[in-house]
Amino acid sequence: MTSPSALPATLELGYSFCPNDTFIFHALHAGLVQGPLPVREVLEDVQTLNEWAVQGRLPMTKISYRAYFGVMDQYVALRSGGALGRGVGPLVVTRGDVDDLNGRVVASPGALTTAELLLRMVFPQVQVVRMRYDEVMPAVQRGEYQGQQVDAGLIIHESRFTFQDYGLTQRLDLGAWWEQDTGLPLPLGAILVRRDLPQQTQQELNAAVRASLEYAYAHPEAARAYIRQHALEMSDAVMQAHIDLYVNEFSLDVGNEGERAVRELHRRAVKVGAARPSEQPLFVALN
Repeated sequence: MTSPSALPATLELGYSFCPNDTFIFHALHAGLVQGPLPVREVLEDVQTLNEWAVQGRLPMTKISYRAYFGVMDQYVALRSGGALGRGVGPLVVTRGDVDDLNGRVVASPGALTTAELLLRMVFPQVQVVRMRYDEVMPAVQRGEYQGQQVDAGLIIHESRFTFQDYGLTQRLDLGAWWEQDTGLPLPLGAILVRRDLPQQTQQELNAAVRASLEYAYAHPEAARAYIRQHALEMSDAVMQAHIDLYVNEFSLDVGNEGERAVRELHRRAVKVGAARPSEQPLFVALN
């Protein structure tokens, strides 16, 4: 762990290949806005970033809120750069011949994803088989994954725009369930920094992420090639729909409502045994 007196020369910043992340972080990565330290991008799928956070591998990283609840002693969330919102939740999809999920096997994008936490809240008895998120729809379409039966899939990210292309049917919108049950936006992903970084550095990183997003809004074409580079099999329309859905006012600042939503998700995660209680502040304190 980096001590407050020994900041790295370059800060490794982990985020996903998804258009919402590359849209938000392009300006910071490209040096178009300034942070307290130069940053070096480390792009990986979110489940890998979740696992790395458990290891304390990166000083600053994207993570699922579900995974954040397991690393709160090491990390604190920035107020900017995250993914919360309405109409953004994971979907449960099936082939046309599958109706009842009781006793079924569901393909999941990872044990540490917010999506699987929600699935457990609604369907505590389902079995899961885990894989990278972009493998879920093909596995459901085939009905198997590496010899394991697959009856349904838990889809996230851009998959919500393309599942019909695989002949799949939406059975449940877990985000809509959450919103109806709580009246709150759904917390999906956060940007974390290590708690052992000086508080001023934490605050400056929060400001830098917000400035990067503000730059992206002000110069929407500046990041286009960078986003396209990492959205390899995604059409321009799906790429833009992804950004429009997952980047919103909560990405600029989580706000009071967003904080309430994260606290409620944590409370429910503790209730179902998926997280421990914690007295740590959820978000970086701003002056």
